[in-house]
Amino acid sequence: MTVVDQAERLDFVGEPFDPLAFAPASGPAAPPSPPSSTAPSSPAETHPAETHPAETHSTDARPTELIRQLRATTAAAHASALRAQAALQLRVLSGLDGGPARPVGPALLPSAPALPSAPALPSGPALPSGPAVPTGLPPAPARPRVTTEASFKPLARSAVGVLGVVDLDRLARGAIADVLGPAYDQDGHDRSVRLAADGGLLLAAVDAIELRGGRPGRGLVRARLVGPAPHGEGLVEAAAQAARLFAVYLGLHLCLLDAHFVDGAAPGTQVDPAVTGSGELELVLEVTDIDLVPRPALRADAEIRPVGSDQVLGRVTDVAVGLREGAGRPVGPGPGGTTPVWLGRKNRFGDPAMLNEFHMAHFCRGDQAIALGPEFAGYTGRKATRLPSGGLLLVDRVLEVHGTRGDPASLAGGAWHVTEYDAPADSWYFADTANASMPNCVYMETSLQAALMVGYYLGATLADPAAMVSLRNLGGTARVLREVDLRDATIRQHSTLLSTTDMPGSSLQSFGYTLSVDGEPFYEGETMFGYFSDAALANQTGLDAGRSVPTWLDAISPRPAVRTLDVAARRDDPGAPLVARDHLALLDTLDVVDGGGRYGQGYLHAVRPIDPDDWFFARHFHLDPVIPGSLGVETVIQAMQEWLLDSPHAEGLVDPAFVLPVDAPFTWKYRGQFLPTDGETRLEVHLKEVRRAPGRVRVTADASVWKPGLRIYELIDVAVELRTDGAAPW
Repeated sequence: MTVVDQAERLDFVGEPFDPLAFAPASGPAAPPSPPSSTAPSSPAETHPAETHPAETHSTDARPTELIRQLRATTAAAHASALRAQAALQLRVLSGLDGGPARPVGPALLPSAPALPSAPALPSGPALPSGPAVPTGLPPAPARPRVTTEASFKPLARSAVGVLGVVDLDRLARGAIADVLGPAYDQDGHDRSVRLAADGGLLLAAVDAIELRGGRPGRGLVRARLVGPAPHGEGLVEAAAQAARLFAVYLGLHLCLLDAHFVDGAAPGTQVDPAVTGSGELELVLEVTDIDLVPRPALRADAEIRPVGSDQVLGRVTDVAVGLREGAGRPVGPGPGGTTPVWLGRKNRFGDPAMLNEFHMAHFCRGDQAIALGPEFAGYTGRKATRLPSGGLLLVDRVLEVHGTRGDPASLAGGAWHVTEYDAPADSWYFADTANASMPNCVYMETSLQAALMVGYYLGATLADPAAMVSLRNLGGTARVLREVDLRDATIRQHSTLLSTTDMPGSSLQSFGYTLSVDGEPFYEGETMFGYFSDAALANQTGLDAGRSVPTWLDAISPRPAVRTLDVAARRDDPGAPLVARDHLALLDTLDVVDGGGRYGQGYLHAVRPIDPDDWFFARHFHLDPVIPGSLGVETVIQAMQEWLLDSPHAEGLVDPAFVLPVDAPFTWKYRGQFLPTDGETRLEVHLKEVRRAPGRVRVTADASVWKPGLRIYELIDVAVELRTDGAAPW
């Protein structure tokens, strides 16, 4: 951006306006006014209208002369105001770009992708005479819309969506929980979270706050403004206040102690030069990015419009606001993983959290020293044990840890911790599953992620922190204890480290876990994880000692008759019920051998190509992409669901729904991994039992999954269940 000297002015470019171009038909044309000077003038300078000697060769001369003078004066005054406004905007923006007027801290978010520039405001012939009429700015460049899986999950939620002047005043004074609700309570440690950085509020009222609103789908604020239309720095501050409001609405401040706002890089602005500020105006803010790493922050674009109109009078792009912890306040655990000072976060019940969403985000893809303590600093920026990210991150908070980091007795078994995960009803997996509630893959992921943390947190890898190891799940057994709808539930998990076994090139840890909602257990299991060197991972032999074992369909002779279910075609029908979609669309076709398989009850076979751009590789894991084993299991479950819907066993069930079978232990074993370059996955299912009860049908099977040339997953007693609403339990 060009830095404009204080004395520099902006003048009209193009053909100068002629205030005397109009003349009555009854008299000769008046001489044109001289061209406007191109010499600089200060923004405060006025340009007096030029006058011309009166001519008396017509009875209309005197009125014509008055008209000439009036028009000339009006045009000159408007031109002067426009020059002053434009010069002021240039000075403000140059100051924001590189001047000292707006000090900023470290970058709040990674640089936003460059957007095509909006067309510049037209130059050329001067504006016509008469009062200025806002014409509106051209449309803003389109921002990509976020997927449901990539949507930011708020740390707190409020039923409040409209704010009046009293509400805004209370928020401006730091009374956040009083306005938005108890989920925002921070025991007074939010008093420095203020909407207005300097001076008063520019927002008069807020008519809408939408978590998934706006064209990018990341959030929207619609607010009415105080006073005339802001320009330059005022426009930036109005947008920043709306952005700060949305950050508070998301609860971004709740993961830091004594947080305060900081401003980010200077945004770009565009203002229609004809804006006069008349009429009621609204500011529409669209959020374009939200992140917790390296500190909580968001970016947004904002437009000023007349209330009830789509006409854009002013625009700010890429305004960034972020939050920082109070001076001297810790942001993560200290040595040994201890947290002698509360870090600012409570759960929905008011219990203090030891670690929170901010630490989980750093554990995924940020600074592991912030997430877990200084002993883990060396794992930042390289392949290491991590939780999945984005919508696959299914742990939110650690409430307590019982065990000592590095203590052999703690690692040998008996250490435990308590974690929580919030499952909002608008989560991607509720929208994409064929189930009535949470799909099996999320049951598995949330429980396994929480369990592995206790072993890693206590220092399973710290004996040799320079070693390059990857964490992989090896198997387990889990059981659903009761049917429960987990929409908007907070899942609390108690995980116990049962044992640690060190081996050459690897280390194995086993865990037990129980998940509860409202104090009542609903899911339990045991599992084993391994920490493997790159050499150990490269030397995997699968489930059959390295032998290539064919599928049942490829081994049997003569080859039996096969029929194919077109799952993709069913999914393409938006009205088709009980079909997984979008991020959980894991199956396109399914081959069926009726009466086939190991148990003679039916056989299923499917092949799924692996696309290196599949969404889950970017999530699981940072710098170490593999297909989540839980999604391999979910693919098998979807194959069984599609078969059940196609079979006569589903007949007679009224408006049925898929649920996870209760009291049906399921065992899985993993002995390999799927990389982005592996080409395809292949599965087979041996159906072995179909059970019926009034309003219910359950199918149980064994299954295997192959990568090219190697069988690496085995599932025993995997089950699906279809039931009508209100059906009696088994």
